[in-house]
Amino acid sequence: MGLNLDDKKAVVAEVSAQVATAQTIVVAEYRGIDVGDLTALRRKARESGVYLRVLKNTLARRAVSGTSFEALGDAMTGPLIYSISQDAVAAAKVLNDFSKTNDKLALKAGCYSGKVLDKAGVQALASIPSREELLSKLAGVMLAPLSGMAVALGALAKKREEEGVAA
Repeated sequence: MGLNLDDKKAVVAEVSAQVATAQTIVVAEYRGIDVGDLTALRRKARESGVYLRVLKNTLARRAVSGTSFEALGDAMTGPLIYSISQDAVAAAKVLNDFSKTNDKLALKAGCYSGKVLDKAGVQALASIPSREELLSKLAGVMLAPLSGMAVALGALAKKREEEGVAA
């Protein structure tokens, strides 16, 4: 059963709201994926903060018209699943990781920072560590000198304690 005009307007408004705050959109063909696998993909997307939806391409084109993602309109053909995220790499990472385990999901294109990406570009974007991973690595690098100093001071205190007991 098709959508009536009011339903279509509601879908376009919902997707437009997601696109307004998004940094990245990635599209992939989902032809032949089992319902259970699609449910697992949706769960993973929710956990990663990614808006994931199967849309009619005409509605998706209307939702992105007038935005920096408008150039992606040429790639919007066939049965597509749309992955939209505020994090620059999350949308690409979710679909790319899933496509590694399920060969029926085929990455098609993406758009980041106003630039249209092909399949290789989406895979390259997905290989970049997320913001949280980069921040945790930075924190580890910043804490390494402090922890090294704490270990050295602890060893020095233990050595002096042993010298005091031996004397």
